[in-house]
Amino acid sequence: MEFDQNRAAKPFDVTLLDIFRGALRMVKHWKARRETHRILSKLSDNQLRDIGLTREDVCRKF
Repeated sequence: MEFDQNRAAKPFDVTLLDIFRGALRMVKHWKARRETHRILSKLSDNQLRDIGLTREDVCRKF
């Protein structure tokens, strides 16, 4: 087999649109985490315990 036959036709098939979509997805994910943190931060320790979280979990995970 020759070298050309083993090479992929398009090793990097990423377009500018793919990069933009990825960046948009990251921003949406970040905004959702920020909103979750904001909501959970307003809950009391008893309410957090009811859903199986602690104050440290909220600070660490979200």
